[in-house]
Amino acid sequence: MFTGIVEELGEITAVENLGDASRFRLRGPVVTQDAKHGDSIAVNGVCLTVVDHEGDEFTADVMAETLDRSSLGALSVGSRVNLERPTAVGARLGGHIVQGHVDGTGAVLERSPSENWEIVKISLPADLSRYVVEKGSITVDGISLTVVDAAPDHFTVSLIPTTLALTTLGLKQTGDPVNLEVDVIAKYVERLLGARADQPAARPGVQGAAS
Repeated sequence: MFTGIVEELGEITAVENLGDASRFRLRGPVVTQDAKHGDSIAVNGVCLTVVDHEGDEFTADVMAETLDRSSLGALSVGSRVNLERPTAVGARLGGHIVQGHVDGTGAVLERSPSENWEIVKISLPADLSRYVVEKGSITVDGISLTVVDAAPDHFTVSLIPTTLALTTLGLKQTGDPVNLEVDVIAKYVERLLGARADQPAARPGVQGAAS
């Protein structure tokens, strides 16, 4: 479980083609401080498992399903990535609940810089639009962000200088893909309400006549 608060901007140092998967080697001095085999680290919002680590680098295997359904398939040596370790029990929840399970990908449509922040418009797959609401939470490349405006096919976020300087969103250009994870609470609510609607209406009880 993550919170969408990026710990550092890492880098892909090697990519090995394994046929139906890829093995990434990534540099991340902060996230490797206490890393060990089997630990989870979010890479651009995708929860990956540490295979091994040495010094300030670690490796992770990425299966074809993940490469196809996220933007990780577009990464190459030298690509910068957002890195976050799982949140510790009892720690402050700085962002929102993030699972590291990407729901789909969008693309940067437009960047509108101002003096102290920047508005970024991102495309939104049609099957995810119902989960995105104005002032709600969304995860973009592993970053917990607040939705400014929500439309059926896109949404906007406002980025402060810290986010621009310390995450991949400061580097993304128009057309670049981004990973999207919607608020998991919205998905659970939809599932529960849908199951409730599918249940047959309860028949009213029949009160017995008094003897």
